[in-house]
Amino acid sequence: MVGCKCRSILQKIRLFLAGFVYNDSKVLLPLLIYLILTVSHIHLLLQKNYMAIQLGQKAPDFTLRDTEKKKVTLSEQRGKNVVLLFFPLAFTSTCTRELCSVRDNLTFYNNLNAEVFGISVDSLYSLGKYKAEQNINFSLLSDFNKETSTAYDTIYETFSNDMRGVSKRSAFVIDKEGIVRYAEVLENAGEVPDFDAIQKCLVEINH
Repeated sequence: MVGCKCRSILQKIRLFLAGFVYNDSKVLLPLLIYLILTVSHIHLLLQKNYMAIQLGQKAPDFTLRDTEKKKVTLSEQRGKNVVLLFFPLAFTSTCTRELCSVRDNLTFYNNLNAEVFGISVDSLYSLGKYKAEQNINFSLLSDFNKETSTAYDTIYETFSNDMRGVSKRSAFVIDKEGIVRYAEVLENAGEVPDFDAIQKCLVEINH
């Protein structure tokens, strides 16, 4: 998504440079104005949280609905550690293996005062059925509008079977002050996050 926009901008710049073959100020002046506007466009894109999440930065806030249709806001979790697990699609094998592993070890996260949220672009109704079928014991949030996945720079431009705008499998640990302390974004949807590293991070920030 963002990659397409950037490639489009680069193509515009190439067209501008090609304009220099015309030794004509009537051509160059409009192209110069156009380049200035293009650079401004790039600056706006960078300001809209399209950069990769960095350790030590404040986590982008969001409000999403859970499978009970209740709104969940990240900034309202202050005072607790938070683990965000973005995953591509409900009812798929790797996602099920990942989330069920967390389900079976949820006591560990609870003991470290950590709230776990699974996030995908599935509808809250699909996630509700999936949660019930797998007996998942933590909240699943619907990012149906893809805004949160985009803000965390964890969204596929294209996924399998020509699907667009599917969340990448990724994990973020956010501390009690809302600061990102761990970030892992996987390009390969067949892999799962490094949960040993996630748990180590939680132990360290909980002391």
